[in-house]
Order: sequence, then structure tokens, then C-alpha cells
Amino acid sequence: MKKKSITFADLSKKQLQYLKEQYIQKKVKSMSNKELTEFVLEIISHQINDTIGQEEEMEAWKEMSNFYGDQFEIVILEIQQKYSKSESLQNYEENTQEHRLELLTKNTIEKEKKDMWDD
Repeated sequence: MKKKSITFADLSKKQLQYLKEQYIQKKVKSMSNKELTEFVLEIISHQINDTIGQEEEMEAWKEMSNFYGDQFEIVILEIQQKYSKSESLQNYEENTQEHRLELLTKNTIEKEKKDMWDD
């Protein structure tokens, strides 16, 4: 008869919590600096870049604000200046592309109308 394997359900909440804490401590101590750096980068990247909704966006904003401190407004102004020109060009290109698609669609509709009467 096979021995029943132990699962998390076999532990009390306190025991499970202790096991988790022990695992975290040993896992972190066993990681190299490179592994720690990659792990933290992944976690912070997910936390900041993968925000969902306004509440999470506000949390990310607050964290960035705290990190940059007094320099936060300067960083924002530099970013706004850097991307304002490229966004204007992108908006122009998008508008031009949308206009061409509208003309193409209109032209296709007009051609279909003419073809219908040719029969």
C-alpha cells in the first residue's frame, strides 16, 4: 500500500506560514546576485508595467514619485519634451493612414455600386 503524501491541508495555518517563511529565507539565501537582480527586475517590472485600472496606476505612480523624490517633476518634464515631437509625428501618421483607409473603403463602395448597375 502506497503511503499518503503530505499536503498543505495537513498543516495548521501557523505551521504552513512558518514553512513558507522558512522557504522564502532559504530560497533568497541560495540565489546568486545575478539571480536576485533578475528576480527583482522581473517583480518590479511586473508591478509597474502591468498595472490594471486607475487604482494600481496610482500605486505605481506613488512608488515612482517616492523613488525619484524631488527630481520626479524634472524627470516627467524631460520625458514629456522627449516624446512630444515623436507623438505628434505618430498622430499625424495615424491620421494619414486612417484617411487613406477611409478613402479606400469609400472607393470600394463606389466601385461596388457601379458594378451592380453594369449587370
